[in-house]
Amino acid sequence: MDLKIRAEIDDLLATYADCIDDDRLEEWPDFFTERCLYKVIPLENEALGLPIPLMYGDSRAMLKDRVTAHRKANLFAPHLYRHVLSRPHFLGEADGAVKVRSNYAIFRTMTDSAEYGRTELFSVGVYYDQIVFEDGRAMFRERIAVVDTARVQTLLVTPL
Repeated sequence: MDLKIRAEIDDLLATYADCIDDDRLEEWPDFFTERCLYKVIPLENEALGLPIPLMYGDSRAMLKDRVTAHRKANLFAPHLYRHVLSRPHFLGEADGAVKVRSNYAIFRTMTDSAEYGRTELFSVGVYYDQIVFEDGRAMFRERIAVVDTARVQTLLVTPL
């Protein structure tokens, strides 16, 4: 695979994590194609072929709605994320997309006054991505986060 394409995909993965970690969620849907798939699914469900995800969106508009709900409707303790990503493993190309797998760990730090500064390992898992290029820009056509456990200590409101 062309080194330029690898570098652009590497940049997409890092910039995506920075967007979430910096709480610029309004920009998050722009990492996806108009018709896309974003899913957070427990490893157990994935292994058993059960389609029930913890978070789901099948269009950029649906992802924008998720951000609106995050900002205006959901009640949750204020926090921030910090992603740690593995080096991407390129799995090949199919249907005009580059398939990529990368491991992640997300730490969550509480920012409310009661628990200010408490940091915990929040989620560990693997991203399975299908990345396409639109107008010369790398974008997710599909991003599936398979979390190692279905056990979520609190409400999962912020995208992984």
